[in-house]
Amino acid sequence: MHASKPGISRDTLTILATLAGMLERLERSTTAVDAEQYRTVVNRLRAELAAVPDGASLYPLFASSPATAELYENLQYERAGLCLRPLESATESELQARRAIERARAEG
Repeated sequence: MHASKPGISRDTLTILATLAGMLERLERSTTAVDAEQYRTVVNRLRAELAAVPDGASLYPLFASSPATAELYENLQYERAGLCLRPLESATESELQARRAIERARAEG
């Protein structure tokens, strides 16, 4: 018996790609972005990512949309940590976060 990875429907992939493209444009915008528009795109993208079956490959989407990859990683952080970053980069990011938290606690 051969186990296969869960698939993602073509419609879902289209929606994910569209939202990822919108998020990239908002992230790279050289003009001010409406906060409500940004929240709407992120919340919709978050909902679509949450509906993707576990084990489905989203790496092609992440390769074309770093902002989507970062959002996904943040959503999965509790369960998987910095799962999309190389170990060295992930470790350095965690150390920087701890230092920032320690500084904030010391100042507070």
